Amino acid sequence: MSHEMAVVFVVDDDVSVRESLELLIRSAGWQSETFESAREFLACPRPVVPNCLILDVNLPDLNGLDLQQSVSVERTDMPIIFVTGYGDVPMTVKAMKAGAAEFLMKPFSNEVLLTAIEQALERSRNSLTLNSEIHELRDRHASLSRREQEVMALVVSGLLNKQVGFELGISEITVKAHRGQVMRKMKAGSLPDLVNMAARLGIAY
Repeated sequence: MSHEMAVVFVVDDDVSVRESLELLIRSAGWQSETFESAREFLACPRPVVPNCLILDVNLPDLNGLDLQQSVSVERTDMPIIFVTGYGDVPMTVKAMKAGAAEFLMKPFSNEVLLTAIEQALERSRNSLTLNSEIHELRDRHASLSRREQEVMALVVSGLLNKQVGFELGISEITVKAHRGQVMRKMKAGSLPDLVNMAARLGIAY
C-alpha cells in the first residue's frame, strides 16, 4: 500500500471548497475523489487502500454527523476529518466521541489539514492491515476439520493432550495428531502463538 495509492475523499456542497481541497490533496501526492452530497458519496464503492474522508458538517441531504454514523458501521477503516465554519462545542464533542479523527474549524491552514490527513491515512493503513490479518486467520481456522477445531479450542483453554482426549472421547495419540495438524494449518510456531490467534479470533475458552 503505497503513499500514491491512498485516497482522500471529500464531501462538501461548496464547489470552490471541493476544488481547492482536491488541488491541495493531489499536490501532496494522494488521490482525491470529491462529492457534493452524502448520498452521492455512499453510492461509491468501498476503497481497499488507505483512505480517509474530509467531511463538511452541514450538507444538503444527509448531514455530516449522520453520514459519520453510516461510515462507522460500514467502513470502519475510514477515519473522518470534519471541517466546518459553523461548529460548536456540543457538535465537536459528539463527532469526536463517535470516533472522528479530527474536527477543524474554517479557516484552517493547509499544514494543519495535511497533518490531519497524514495521521488519518496512517490510522486507516493500520486498520486495513489488522483486518487483513484477521481475515487470513479466519480462513486458516475455517480450513480446520470440525474435530481439529474442537481440539484447538480445548488446547488453548489449557488442557493437556490426555485431558483433551478424555473430553472428546479419543486417544491421546489421536489428540497429538490433530494438534499437529492444527499447528500446521494455523501456522502457529508455539502454543502461546496459537493461544494468541484464538484470542484474536474470539474463540471462547
